[in-house]
Amino acid sequence: MKHLLTYDMMESIRVTNQWLGSTARAMCGYPQLGLIPNPMVKLTAAWGEVMERSFERMVAKPDWNIHSIPGADGRDHLVDIECVLPRPFGDLIRFKVQGRAPTGRKVLLIAPMSGHYATLLRSTVVSLLPDCDVYITDWHNARDIPVSEGKFDIEDYTLYLVDFLREMGPDTHVIAVCQPAPLALAATAYLAEEDPAAQPRTLTLIGGPIDPDAAATDVTDFGNRVTMGTLERYVVQRVGFKYMGAGRMVYPGLQQLSSFMAMNADKHTKAFSDQIIAVAKGEASEHDKHNRFYDEYLAVMDMTAEFYLSTVERIFKGLEIAQNRFTVAGKQVDLGKITTVAVKTVEGGKDDISAPGQCVAALRLCTGLPEGKKANYLEPNAGHYGIFAGKSWRTNIRPLVLNFIDANCDVPKAPVSEATVTAAAE
Repeated sequence: MKHLLTYDMMESIRVTNQWLGSTARAMCGYPQLGLIPNPMVKLTAAWGEVMERSFERMVAKPDWNIHSIPGADGRDHLVDIECVLPRPFGDLIRFKVQGRAPTGRKVLLIAPMSGHYATLLRSTVVSLLPDCDVYITDWHNARDIPVSEGKFDIEDYTLYLVDFLREMGPDTHVIAVCQPAPLALAATAYLAEEDPAAQPRTLTLIGGPIDPDAAATDVTDFGNRVTMGTLERYVVQRVGFKYMGAGRMVYPGLQQLSSFMAMNADKHTKAFSDQIIAVAKGEASEHDKHNRFYDEYLAVMDMTAEFYLSTVERIFKGLEIAQNRFTVAGKQVDLGKITTVAVKTVEGGKDDISAPGQCVAALRLCTGLPEGKKANYLEPNAGHYGIFAGKSWRTNIRPLVLNFIDANCDVPKAPVSEATVTAAAE
């Protein structure tokens, strides 16, 4: 009961803050107040607008907002988002570009299940769509999944990836971003023994904690310092009766968000202060830089408790992937069985989430893979976000990933035009 009350309390606080923002905005909107030459009226209204929008976004899943892309033929092509394989905890979806000839590059983009929706990779998808047939893992909010659907831990996550790869078939190229990198590696090794024909052609791992002990960060320090009992007692909550997943044990998105923002509290405080002033001056807009970023950043989802706890215990504390001891459904997965899949790792020199050294450890673990099928790239000045969605990704990393795919693909490929590269980089 305690866990349920805590979850509902967090939601109550969110709703209250949203209401306070809406109230302040409405009260300061009376025409008569325009006669009062006091800047506090505009500042209060601006505070209310920013407050209402921010807390409202925390429970809304963002839309993909990908409607069309420019083609090499000089025309815009419509994009349809279709569900290829629906599953209780996440779907395999495809961005189908209408009227375009096959590109020869079938890409599975594995999104992290780390508090944010897969839409966090929207810009990554947009940058790849002109040159690839893009699929992505669209994970569901745990609060909306009935308890009757059962558990979902890192083994289940790995088996979901196995099913998605089987569905997509041969000549698939995987790009795993951040948290799923070690599990994508495990899923590939699993298929190497169980269903070799379903293995992807290439596996690109971007900023993932393959070996968390290779380089210390605040994330790894927390994982080593905290006990599992502490996490179960203070982090895990039970979904309230308002949602379909009532009774399910989760790591709440709101609690995750508070942790994210605490890591860079000064930066976020300044960003919101500047936005309030901008709104008060009439210099803000619906789709300005602040709103585009925080509309996505503040939209958080609950993770199942077993997924979060097993990630901390087995990936960070137990180092099961780093030491090649990971098991799925009672069967040990041997990373040395990967012998035909080309593996590339990408790291950011200023990544404070998954520091340089953590991801490249994957190449050491793939003992059965020839050196010619291994590659690594370090982007010196890029942080964690930049290596998959920022300027560094668009201008430097993305072309290298596409070249890596092309070098390990037998299917005829459409060339990357200069116009396409420019459009993706903007």
